Amino acid sequence: MSKVKTSFFCQNCGTQYAKWQGQCNACKEWNTIAEEIIQKQDKVAWKSESAPVSKAPRPLKITEIDSAQEVRMDTTDSELNRVLGGGLVPGSLTLLGGEPGIGKSTLLLQVSLKLPYKTLYVSGEESQKQIKMRAERITPNSDNCYILTETKTQNIFKQIETIQPEVVIIDSIQTLHTDYIESTAGSISQIRETTAELIKFAKESNIPVILIGHITKDGNIAGPKILEHMVDTVLQFEGDRNHIYRILRSLKNRFGSTSELGIYEMLGSGLREVSNPSEILISHKDEELSGTAIATTLEGMRPLMIEIQSLVSTAVYGTPQRSTTGYNAKRLNMILAVLEKRAGFRLGAKDVFLNVTGGISVDDPAIDLAVVAAILSSNEDIPVGKGFCFAGEVGLSGEIRPVNRVDQRIQEAEKLGFDTIFVSKYNKIALKNTGIKIELVAKIEDVASILFG
Repeated sequence: MSKVKTSFFCQNCGTQYAKWQGQCNACKEWNTIAEEIIQKQDKVAWKSESAPVSKAPRPLKITEIDSAQEVRMDTTDSELNRVLGGGLVPGSLTLLGGEPGIGKSTLLLQVSLKLPYKTLYVSGEESQKQIKMRAERITPNSDNCYILTETKTQNIFKQIETIQPEVVIIDSIQTLHTDYIESTAGSISQIRETTAELIKFAKESNIPVILIGHITKDGNIAGPKILEHMVDTVLQFEGDRNHIYRILRSLKNRFGSTSELGIYEMLGSGLREVSNPSEILISHKDEELSGTAIATTLEGMRPLMIEIQSLVSTAVYGTPQRSTTGYNAKRLNMILAVLEKRAGFRLGAKDVFLNVTGGISVDDPAIDLAVVAAILSSNEDIPVGKGFCFAGEVGLSGEIRPVNRVDQRIQEAEKLGFDTIFVSKYNKIALKNTGIKIELVAKIEDVASILFG
């Protein structure tokens, strides 16, 4: 047996130190550095010691490497497939993070019950009866799903060798511990070591592994930052527990795009895939109200119609307030300055509040024109036409700049029944004979004159 080795780790960010100190140099937090045992005995492979040792890999010429596309495993969940880039890649390691109670376990249990592959769902947080109760609420029972309540990785690997699953789901990585590290479960060294063992297992067996990860109060996945570097895909499950909608984003993906978005609705029977997100992002109202405008945005390959709400009122306390939800506050200040300087609208002494409905955050500059329309609509107290939508970026000189993939935005607006879409006159539009009127505008003044006369 080798000598016991210890080291000091910051429990907040995972930085390693040779000796104890009061403040972490990396994250500047105080009293977060603790001593952990990093090696207790010699390690063995994830398989039993009698398993044959694989031959060492040899270097290949790039022309000799097989470039055939890896066959992906269909998860039967269209939103998850989209975010993953088409499905699970055999041998990949996926990390799903999110706040407590957001629905991470529900999502993966729902997926494991619907998968056409033999699946092992390992839970270190709930008993088998608890999982069974949730499974009965979500969907009918599945003969392909096996439930295991275990936290020791060596026991998990023994069950894997017995059951021979095609997909493994771990809930959660912070509850696992291994015999080769003596520190407590959830510590920096335990998370790193158990993840390393699961990566070795996934790559050698070509079985995809999905991990659930807790997040800290700052919104980052708990554990060392190296955890996110080790895995192939990092997914973030977002949403407000007070609302029923959940958003699945990809923060890192070695096998696909990181700009895709999946939307779910939380129901009593589980998570429902929302195939048409515009149904939840646009309010349904009986009468037209001032201060709202519809923008077309893109998340990855998916076009979305979102509602921008604005409220402009006289500043009561002297200093005007500028508040945004789901939109960049600095960009709002820029747009207000452009409206004041270039278009002559006196907004300097007024409070301006802006909200993107649906609880999502949008970085697409193409929604600038809808923000302008919503602000002017609230300021003039005149509603924007019900069939109008917008796609354009606003420049500092007040010009309406072209946006990318405008044809796709126009098609989405037409599909959802809008009559008119405002776009930059400098956009090159390839569409012919569309059923929607395309209003070409060059400056903010053009938009204001068309909308409000």
